[in-house]
Amino acid sequence: MDDPPRDVTEAIRSRQSVRAFLPRPVPADLLRSVLETASYAPSGSNLQPWNVFVLTGASLRALAQALRGAFEAGETGARDYAYYPSTVAEPFLSRRRACGWGLYGTLGIERGETARMAAQRARNYEFFGAPAGLVFTLDGELETGSWMDYGGFLQTVMLAARGAGLHSCAQASIAEYPAIIRAHLPVPTGHKVVCGMALGYADMAAPVNGFRTERAPVAAFATFLD
Repeated sequence: MDDPPRDVTEAIRSRQSVRAFLPRPVPADLLRSVLETASYAPSGSNLQPWNVFVLTGASLRALAQALRGAFEAGETGARDYAYYPSTVAEPFLSRRRACGWGLYGTLGIERGETARMAAQRARNYEFFGAPAGLVFTLDGELETGSWMDYGGFLQTVMLAARGAGLHSCAQASIAEYPAIIRAHLPVPTGHKVVCGMALGYADMAAPVNGFRTERAPVAAFATFLD
């Protein structure tokens, strides 16, 4: 296993959105083990609302080709839910811009280089070349609490992956084309496509993986009362 963290704190701090992977396959039993560990994530009344498709090999290549093709053809996707508000206010707008321009800057992409920006964005739809891609769905009858639980499950998947020496990238972009997802996967009737996730062994020599986002200090979001 590659650089497995020594403890949960290191797993949390070493997790990052990896956008370049080695071609090394991830064994099926290891993928199953990661999900088994993640199944211990908590959920209200133990509903366990998650549903996961694990893609490798030909199934992953076919979906990635379809998604990237739709993006490059200029097809406008529409998620099954709103991920962002229609207007993003501060401080969230500044953080979003810093993330986007920080990523492009790491790759030497300057403002106005729209073709290079589009090429990098297109990589999202092929799971950044990862050897495994996950697609997550949720029963549309469930409410906000289950969406909150789902976030905990996704984080647990990523931390379990780190514990196994793997890296990941959660991808809301994959949910932009739910019709394509449904054409390739047996998504249960009434389920919403939540997101995707690239999973594999990181290529840490790739420049894109040198990008790390900043975190606000605890004082910016926590109030301690005695």
